[in-house]
Amino acid sequence: MTDIERHFRRYLIQGLSCIVVLTAIAVTVMLFAGISDMLAPIIVSVVFAFVVESADAIIWRKVATDAPDSLPTFFMAVSGVRMLFALAVMFVYYLVAGRGAMLTFFLVFIVYYFMQLVHHTTFFAKDRMPVK
Repeated sequence: MTDIERHFRRYLIQGLSCIVVLTAIAVTVMLFAGISDMLAPIIVSVVFAFVVESADAIIWRKVATDAPDSLPTFFMAVSGVRMLFALAVMFVYYLVAGRGAMLTFFLVFIVYYFMQLVHHTTFFAKDRMPVK
């Protein structure tokens, strides 16, 4: 197994572990605090986080394998695309759920979004990125 493949798997496992832990915390809060309107925001946030983490890992592996000189461009682009995708998800949720449900959704969604930012930054900030 190459270094790139090993990093790819580690990134996916860490990202999915973070998603599972956050979801367990969110469901626990929802159950013990009696906040019944958190279920839809949790589901949307989990799907968003899973899609973005998986896409980041797959695209990173492709760029690291085929064009390692383009990795800095990838790191810049992934942040912008993640933000645009998050804005699109929030807009669609607003259209579907309405204004009254947005505060709960935003508070749940932002935790997952920041988790992704922290995971991506800390994982790739360390000088352990393999170069072909």
